[in-house]
Amino acid sequence: MAGTLAACGSSDGGQASGDSKTVTLVSHDSWAVSKDVIAAFEKQSGYKVDVLKDGDAGQAVNKAILTKDNPQGDVFFGVDNTLLSRALDNGLFQSYEPKGSDTIKAEYRVDQDQHRVTPIDTGDICVNYDKKYFADHGLEPPKSFDDLVKPQYKNLLVTENASASSPGLGFLLGTAARYGDTGWEGYWKKLKANGVKVVDGWEQAYNEEFSGSAGGKKAKGDRPLVVSYASSPPAEVVFADPKPSTAPTGVAEGTCFRQVEYAGLLGNAENTKGGKALLDFLISKRFQEDMPLNMFVYPVTEGAQVPPEFVKYGPQAKDPETMDPAKIADHRDQWVKSWTSLVLK
Repeated sequence: MAGTLAACGSSDGGQASGDSKTVTLVSHDSWAVSKDVIAAFEKQSGYKVDVLKDGDAGQAVNKAILTKDNPQGDVFFGVDNTLLSRALDNGLFQSYEPKGSDTIKAEYRVDQDQHRVTPIDTGDICVNYDKKYFADHGLEPPKSFDDLVKPQYKNLLVTENASASSPGLGFLLGTAARYGDTGWEGYWKKLKANGVKVVDGWEQAYNEEFSGSAGGKKAKGDRPLVVSYASSPPAEVVFADPKPSTAPTGVAEGTCFRQVEYAGLLGNAENTKGGKALLDFLISKRFQEDMPLNMFVYPVTEGAQVPPEFVKYGPQAKDPETMDPAKIADHRDQWVKSWTSLVLK
């Protein structure tokens, strides 16, 4: 997802050069894969993978659209359900149905008539809380969207700019799903009156402003509530040294919005054969099982095992808010415009 705690590709930079032995993946900054897993793909396929990371998901999608006639690579990874229609309406991808697509769980499949994109991972955008802060203050952490506008949580929440950040947009869509087309603006007026802070992106919100993360502690962040992911608590455990017995952060389950990320073969890719091989690899069992502890997302294929850290510290939300991609397409731009006027001005 845009804004996970780990981000390291097999190699950064490198544009598609016409070298048929190199396949270039364009992604947001949170792309990450184990070295032995990418090496196995390179050995088996004969292609060297170059990774070009291009900022937050929203930024990366916009740049891919602007450069679609002369793309920077062959495959784009990281467009999610909040931005999918923008990519499809702009003709970003060409049709390809990867080998093994039948293993993708039905609830994540889209565009089944044209196969321009393939689901790769899923996760839940949710408010995270700093357990120590709430224990120290004798305060129950919030559980729902409704709770966040209560007086006891005034000046505690930081979120991301919905016009520029994938989790920020997901959080906005979650409120629209929860309160409806006519109710979400009133909710945000209350949230603004209750002191919500808005920053540009996830990195700043989570690793600088949020008091519960390892990065936020170092930066002396003072917001104990942040819009992040249901899978952020296991990341806090996995990367800690020494590892704590319990996660220092928790998730307000009544604030979650289900996100799905996709990949596709770029319309004017130079190496379409290599791109197709890479897409096949992204839904293979080996890659799907490697993703959770690298990008802190859930696999989308049947039979892919989830690591115990996820089961213990970062289970998927039981009843997240969702929204039909067609409705997102119809309303997203106007909602973001209204949100910007309401919250940022």
